[in-house]
Amino acid sequence: MPSRFMENSAQSARLPHLHESELFHAIKNPAFRRIGLMGRAGKRSVTRSLVQIAQTINEMNLTLIMDVQTANLPTLNLTEVERVKIVKRGLIGEICDLVIVVGGDGSILHAAEALARYRVPVLGVNRGRLGFLADVKPNEAAFKLRQVLMGDYQLDHRFLLTMEIREGRKIIHEDMALNDIVLHAGKSVHMIDFQMKIDGHDVYRQHSDGLIAATPTGSTAYALSGGGPIIHPSMDAICLVPMHPHTLSSRPIVVSGNSEVCIRIHEDNRTQPMVSADGKPSVPLEQEQRLYIRKHPDKLTLLHPPGFDFYEACRTKLHWNVHAEEFSLDVDDDIIDDE
Repeated sequence: MPSRFMENSAQSARLPHLHESELFHAIKNPAFRRIGLMGRAGKRSVTRSLVQIAQTINEMNLTLIMDVQTANLPTLNLTEVERVKIVKRGLIGEICDLVIVVGGDGSILHAAEALARYRVPVLGVNRGRLGFLADVKPNEAAFKLRQVLMGDYQLDHRFLLTMEIREGRKIIHEDMALNDIVLHAGKSVHMIDFQMKIDGHDVYRQHSDGLIAATPTGSTAYALSGGGPIIHPSMDAICLVPMHPHTLSSRPIVVSGNSEVCIRIHEDNRTQPMVSADGKPSVPLEQEQRLYIRKHPDKLTLLHPPGFDFYEACRTKLHWNVHAEEFSLDVDDDIIDDE
């Protein structure tokens, strides 16, 4: 584990009740003393997992901390949880050594903005659909959590993107994204006419429905639907995927993660371009403004239980093996049938 992370974890105050836990002396890495718990959706399946995880944390005599939004979920009954501290969401990353997020990948994206600056590791329990980020299955949550709290886990650092809309030297709007930043035409049926530069070099002027600028994490999200490549999370790269370009030669481009992308709306443009970061509410991009996209200085630290494999996740989530399994032939069965 990186020494910087160890230093951050060591800032947690000693808990007088920790030594009373039967599992304490078996924990290889007692850095995880204050465990944050977050959930966004109000579905009963989410709150069931929240209660189950909270009970596991209490059983291990670790400190459980929940943010106000999660504690106020209408389907959550806090009387089922013995000991829990409730704080503002903005404090979760500052005071916790580990944060568990229950929900889909969207819940991880929602939590990233509050947690990335603190480099606190995030463990996702999947109550959504795909679960590339929230990769722990609900029925395995208690077992996997015990593995993690006893020091058996993998750390995975994911970089984020930052966007700035500038008018001259003035910053009109800024945001951050774990998955992608999207330039789109909103509700209009017209294409956007824009020009793109990378590190000050002209790339192209394009007519299209927009552009997706994705991190490797986001390469399996909207960018994948737009025809972009799957990029391994360890790659330091940004993927630029045109959305329905009005030319067959406009293809996705993969550039260095240290690149700066600049987009200018052309004066001949006939619609109102909009920009969104990770699906958050869109903001307009005017012709006299510029959109800058580059790597954010912070990273999100994902924590995986032992055995996590990105390629196995792709096979499972994207059904890469479906046809291979469906049309596989068993030689012995064929021989028996012939007899």
